[in-house]
Amino acid sequence: MTATLDFEPGPVAVGTLVGLSGLLFLLTPVVEPVAVGSLRVSTIALSAVVLTLGFALGTVVFARRGRRLFAIAHGVFAVAWALLVLGPLLGQEALLLAGVVVLVAGAGFLVSQRRQ
Repeated sequence: MTATLDFEPGPVAVGTLVGLSGLLFLLTPVVEPVAVGSLRVSTIALSAVVLTLGFALGTVVFARRGRRLFAIAHGVFAVAWALLVLGPLLGQEALLLAGVVVLVAGAGFLVSQRRQ
């Protein structure tokens, strides 16, 4: 009996980004900030950016597969997470608040769509 694995590039890429994000998050207590250009960036910040990229890529992957609700969910969380990351990074409370609003409104929309 031989089993063959059929990996699709899109889901593998999304899973890789999410896994990398989790790894960066877990490494935060033991790894010093990393040099990104002339900046020193904590692994927790890098984790958040990588997770945002994973959500954004998930939007495209699910949209191409015709999974509308999953694509919308990934899109909502990509935008919300990006705003939640950028708000503190840029010192803009309005972006942080916008991220929370997008998250709550998006979750409400998704729940209402799921019930239909």
